[in-house]
Amino acid sequence: MNISVKEWFKSGSPWVWMNAGAVAISLIMVVGLLGLIAVRGLSHFWPADVVQGVYTLDGQPRTLAGEIVESNEVLTKQLIEAGMKLPEENEFSTRHLLKIGNRDVYGSDFAWALEHYFTEQHRPEMLLVAERREWGNLYGYLRSIKESGTEVARYDGNDKSAQYLALWDNLQQRIQRALEIHEDILEIEKHEIGTINYELERLRLKERGLQLKEVKEQSLYDAITQRRKELDADYEGLQQRLIDLYSEINRDSMTVEVAGGKIVDVQLAKLVRIFRPNDMNVGQKIVHYFAKLWEFVSDDPREANTEGGIFPAIFGTVMMVLLMSLLVTPFGVIAAVYLREYAKQGFVTRLIRIAVNNLAGVPSIVYGVFGLGFFVYFLGGNIDDLFFAAAKPSPTFGTPGLLWASLTLALLTVPVVIVATEEGLSRIPRAVREGSLALGATKFETLMKVVLPMASPAMMTGVILAIARAAGEVAPLMLVGVVKLAPSLPLDGNYPFIHLDQKFMHLGFHIYDVGFQSPNVEAARPLVYATALLLVLVIALLNMSAIAIRNHLREKYKALEM
Repeated sequence: MNISVKEWFKSGSPWVWMNAGAVAISLIMVVGLLGLIAVRGLSHFWPADVVQGVYTLDGQPRTLAGEIVESNEVLTKQLIEAGMKLPEENEFSTRHLLKIGNRDVYGSDFAWALEHYFTEQHRPEMLLVAERREWGNLYGYLRSIKESGTEVARYDGNDKSAQYLALWDNLQQRIQRALEIHEDILEIEKHEIGTINYELERLRLKERGLQLKEVKEQSLYDAITQRRKELDADYEGLQQRLIDLYSEINRDSMTVEVAGGKIVDVQLAKLVRIFRPNDMNVGQKIVHYFAKLWEFVSDDPREANTEGGIFPAIFGTVMMVLLMSLLVTPFGVIAAVYLREYAKQGFVTRLIRIAVNNLAGVPSIVYGVFGLGFFVYFLGGNIDDLFFAAAKPSPTFGTPGLLWASLTLALLTVPVVIVATEEGLSRIPRAVREGSLALGATKFETLMKVVLPMASPAMMTGVILAIARAAGEVAPLMLVGVVKLAPSLPLDGNYPFIHLDQKFMHLGFHIYDVGFQSPNVEAARPLVYATALLLVLVIALLNMSAIAIRNHLREKYKALEM
């Protein structure tokens, strides 16, 4: 049966196909974007081969060694116009971006090298890569090991002999020893000494509080003084342990010959790991890859956030989102219940709904300014005056922190929860309410035991949307609590354990900082992709958890809707 074009359009089929095509294109774009982020980010942790060659420019040859990070084609004509001597028959010339490391030697981690001038390329098995806590990677050849400044082992060749393997094993053992001592030092500095400093500060505030209240009882001051002496003694003991550990960790060093022949002396205490990528098989590279991935998600950042891990940012993001969810859910639900169940439906109620809907479109930075002015300066300042006068002039809650960031984002997302909850309440059949009331239940009992449980899937939908928006926000957080590098986590073993007044790190701000504020753009670029992928995964995990709860509630109360 033939159908005319006019009838086909009237049937709505073109719009259905157009809608399906738009959805398919959107899905392809999303998958493509995630694939690009994953490839660019996850490939950073693979131990790439290190290329060494001779780069001859202007008749001056020099040895270059590094990882080929990027290769592209450049018009030969443009390079010739810039003064390069290249064969004109080739329309394009290849150039490589090399990660040459050795920033303390060369002054830069990266260098561009034209393929035409980069000759005698090879991948030496003995060329090592040393990841350092400062100055980035070091590329070169192991020459000797020193202990307390005295050379204990040496090798000047470039072949994999038994002598070299013995030297390499000795080096790995000494690096492992240095890493264990480094962990002991971190444990003392961040936890044991941190705990003492925290208790000393609490004693100071307690003493100051007694002075402000003009308490004259000397025994209270004596108890504080006695406890302070005990803590000072413990502190002195830890300081002496630190001196001994630093003396031990600084014992060993190595000398490395970098490309060009210069000898560099490196303290093993400054190394994270050392390996020879050109001499690693696939299995060893896979083990190395997952070790680097684990370091990325479990360690603290270093080198201006361009190396190391991002665990504090992951922790801060998850903790802020969970706290925001706990704050926004009751306020959003109560507001929705009042508007739907108790408020008289009239002009004022319609005006409130319009205001709530408009709040969802307010730029997030406006919420940040409001949070800074109201929560931090007004509310936090008054809390300090009432409860933390002993700490002044140093603010406690009168400064940006985790609590104010969570409240600001709760205010930003509360319209979403209100609208979603109202929609859920409106879908509950009137007969269910009337049946509950007919059985003798009060309106409040009907609301709490029948209506809200049935509307709980819609509430969870609002929470899911709130989580999705809040987890990716950056602009307001820059004003109300997020920082580039937090000295400690807002959750620790010191009373009251959760420190809502502390500043914190956030994955979204970390991406902004590394991508746009980093002094080493090329080194930071892969971490931007990796952190962006991790932020997407964290948001997806939080959303899937909320979706699982919503589906459970939907199945639980499905029978009541029938």
